[in-house]
Amino acid sequence: SKNAGVPAFYKHLMTGVSHMLPFVVAGGLLIALAFAIGSFQFGDQGIFIYEDKYAGTLGNTLFKIGANGAFGLFVPVLAGYIAFSIADRPGLAPGMIGGFLAGLTGSGFLGGIIAGFLAGYIVLWLTRSIRLPRTLEGLKPTLLLPLLGTLAVGLLMMFVIGQPVAAALTGLTTWLQGLGNTSAGLLGALLGAMMAFDMGGPINKAAYTFSTGLLGAKVYGPIAAVMAAGMTPPLALFLATLVFKNRFTKDEVEAGKAAGVLGVSFITEGAIPFAARDPLRVIPALMAGSAAAGAISMAAGCLLRAPHGGIFVLFIPNAVTNLPMYVVAILAGTVVSTVMLGILKKPLGADGLPLMKGAPQAVNAAD
Repeated sequence: SKNAGVPAFYKHLMTGVSHMLPFVVAGGLLIALAFAIGSFQFGDQGIFIYEDKYAGTLGNTLFKIGANGAFGLFVPVLAGYIAFSIADRPGLAPGMIGGFLAGLTGSGFLGGIIAGFLAGYIVLWLTRSIRLPRTLEGLKPTLLLPLLGTLAVGLLMMFVIGQPVAAALTGLTTWLQGLGNTSAGLLGALLGAMMAFDMGGPINKAAYTFSTGLLGAKVYGPIAAVMAAGMTPPLALFLATLVFKNRFTKDEVEAGKAAGVLGVSFITEGAIPFAARDPLRVIPALMAGSAAAGAISMAAGCLLRAPHGGIFVLFIPNAVTNLPMYVVAILAGTVVSTVMLGILKKPLGADGLPLMKGAPQAVNAAD
């Protein structure tokens, strides 16, 4: 029963998400590149490079590869690998087909997640229920399970799940597009705090998956907030190890340099070593800065058309809407976390002992 419930559910979802991410990243960066080439060729009109009148141009072709190719596949891959994680190889086809049908019914990434779990558990049940003579056992994984699994998931997606989930997704999209500055700021703060809470763990991934899923619905605000908020924790630790050197061990000061490089590349995990050593002080400091970055980004209406890439995306024309405020959001979040780290972390003693052994004495000695 240990494997049932949340941990197993989360493991299956993360298998799907980890296989989906390369499609999202490749597609998003190709789309950003399409806008860059479009802007170079057609000036301000380059942001409309996806329109049919630009068909045949390099920018339009790259847009199609990213949007129709990579983005067209990310929901089927997400669903397929959720099912694969639950039911092994026989779950892959029903899961992918269910994910594709989620796209057809307009139920998007939410429908894809449901299709993946349905396919996985239906195929798992079929595997355990169908008993065949040994001579026919070989038919099960190649013929019976994919056929019956796809039939069940397909009918459920088309007749039961597709429409209600599509309506829910449309409602969510409309709500996000209609947010005023204050409510947008609050949503940005929430997504930002989630990004810094466990830095690459389930809550961080939930915020990221939610935001990348909305790219298919052409909602670009949440992903901008999430990327700004994901960059600030490692950047803040890099800055804090420079400004408040006496709060960190020699090893941490060295690790701070690497954290800076990871931060500009939008790899939040760069902050984990610091959080693991002193979670009660580091995590709240990082969450405050990331919440600030996310809030400013969303309230200022910053939009991001690439789901990854860190600072390098900022140089691509039209990849970010309201670029000056986006830079302000990242810098403000970094400064807030850095100042909080300086306040919350106390100077280490002259012996430079880390917070592992004799922490209270060493920490408070120079208080």
